[in-house]
Order: sequence, then C-alpha cells, then structure tokens
Amino acid sequence: MRLTSEQSLVLIVDMQAGLLPVIEHGDQAAREAGWLGELAMSIDVPVWLTEQYPQGLGGSEPALLEALPNCRVWQKLHFDAHAEPEFAEALKASERRQIVICGTEAHICVMQTGLGLLEAGYEVYWVVEASASRRAAEATLAKERMVQAGAVAVSADMVAYEWLHRCDDERFKQAHRRFLKPRASRALDF
Repeated sequence: MRLTSEQSLVLIVDMQAGLLPVIEHGDQAAREAGWLGELAMSIDVPVWLTEQYPQGLGGSEPALLEALPNCRVWQKLHFDAHAEPEFAEALKASERRQIVICGTEAHICVMQTGLGLLEAGYEVYWVVEASASRRAAEATLAKERMVQAGAVAVSADMVAYEWLHRCDDERFKQAHRRFLKPRASRALDF
C-alpha cells in the first residue's frame, strides 16, 4: 500500500475560520495541511477542501485558500463528505483511489468521511499532525478508530517522500528546494 502521486487526492476536511480558534493545535494542523496541499499541487495531486455548513462556521481558513488557489471546495451538510452525492460522483470520476485525509474535527467530520471512503472501497491515509479536534484526546481516539477500520496513519513527510519516490529527477529537486529543505531547516531551529 504505497502512495503514488498518480492515484492520490488530498482531502482537507472543514478547516474553517470559525472553527479553528477552538481546535487544540488547530494552527499546527492547518499549517501541515497547507504545506502538504501546496506540495501536492506542485506535483499535480488534486486537493479538495470541504466546508461544513459555512453559513454558521465560516468558510475555509483564508490562509489555506491563499496557499491552495486551485483547490476544489465542497460545501456539505452531512458530516461524511462522501454521503454528499455530488462529492461521491466527482470522486469516482477522478479515478483517484488513495485519499490522503486530514482536517477538523478529527473525531467527527474527518473520521466519518474517512469511514465513508473506506466503506466505498477507497484507500484512506490519515495525516496525523494535520488532524485535530477541540480536545487532543478525541483526535487520538479518532485516529485509532480509523486505523482499526483499515486506514493507514501517516505523517505529511511520509506522504511527500512516497509521492516523490526518488531523489535523482527534476520533480524531486524542485520539491526539495521549495518544500522539503525549508521544512528540515525549521526543524533544526532552537
């Protein structure tokens, strides 16, 4: 079950401006999701965002929309995005079978969407550091439940390097300069 850029789609669930301020580690989750989304778009992996009842919770985090200008945004009422008929049809039509999922709240909409995707036969990859809830314990519990249901827990770095696959081509060199090297440098800052 190795991720490939040709089969992957990044799904960022409900990272909404009105919700993120009450999410434990919400800023970190949004940064990780944005980083992975930008890298994905640079290598032609589609990025989709969902918005749960934006009239009440606000639209997607503006910084995400700015970083991901060509993403597809879906508004939804179901907690499980895959339960929305238009979403399910578009996903099927995309022919992408590996769904890299993250967002908020991990134990509600992210988990229910992940379960719906698993039930529909998709491979689901749960980006741990980009999935958060109001209480961190609920995000952890959601990840555990998803893994028991058949999802694979991954980090953003794991996904990036699997997509890139090798270090001797131009695609890797560009991604390394723009995304990987700056990320590694920040990790070394004290």
